[in-house]
Amino acid sequence: MDHAASASQHDDRLITTPSRWSDLLELTKPGIIGGNLIATLGGYFLAVEGQFEWLSLISVMVGIALIIASGCACNNVIDRDIDALMARTRHRPLVRGSISITQALGVSALLGVLGVVCLALGTNGLTVALAVIGWGVYVGLYSLYMKRRSEYGTLVGSLSGAMPPVVGYCAVTGQFDSGAMMLLVIFCLWQMPHSYAIAIFRYADYRRASIPVLPVVRGIKMAKHHILGYIVAFIPASLALGLASQAGAGYLCVALTMGGYWLYLALRGYRLDDDVRWAKRVFGVSILTITAMSIVMVLEAMVPMLV
Repeated sequence: MDHAASASQHDDRLITTPSRWSDLLELTKPGIIGGNLIATLGGYFLAVEGQFEWLSLISVMVGIALIIASGCACNNVIDRDIDALMARTRHRPLVRGSISITQALGVSALLGVLGVVCLALGTNGLTVALAVIGWGVYVGLYSLYMKRRSEYGTLVGSLSGAMPPVVGYCAVTGQFDSGAMMLLVIFCLWQMPHSYAIAIFRYADYRRASIPVLPVVRGIKMAKHHILGYIVAFIPASLALGLASQAGAGYLCVALTMGGYWLYLALRGYRLDDDVRWAKRVFGVSILTITAMSIVMVLEAMVPMLV
């Protein structure tokens, strides 16, 4: 082999290795991990009274990130056939063939085990159990079964989506009390209009892949009714956290303001013709709402520690 060919192969390795790492990272859906870590942080600091332990904070953040990454990698394997039919997902690594099924499952298993070990070392048994249940609901009940068979798959999926803040909360308290239950209800209710909004502006994708989400099965008008109903339920549920003295006045103001604006947008949907543009705004405000609420939970706990 001449020097030119050797150099060419060396260059290929330099290009391929970063590309492989990028594909592995994409497999774990870092955007989803980031959003869930903010919610986990909110739940953790909601439960903190006075000082907190750095070991438990680091353990719960790293552990839940690894378990979510594991679930997302497994979801990529399960959904690879329908991902190929959807514009949003057709360039994912498993669809392109840049990562094999065996590799993806191996990565999922490794991340899951590391996540459980991390939680077990720095938190408590309840926290580990809740994280594993969340993984099982997302991968087993939602991805493997409900997503393709029922319009209620979104509701089942909301249970796993609501688990990270509860995991963060229970990492501190070690018990599933009224605060944990309120977090579970709030985040479940939030997931529904958030997910239905995605299904509206990605309607063509879901229909092409024959995924029975509510807008496809029962129409966009019915989905708007459900979005409105869940937001109406979300607002008092989110306020209850403050009224029960679990969160402070700052949280109450943010929850009321953001929830009120989200409700206003939901009502506007009945008077607008561009459903896609409207749904994207509902989706965007849902992200802002839950992020702002989670950040305020952190700030209300942190500020007194710093003063």
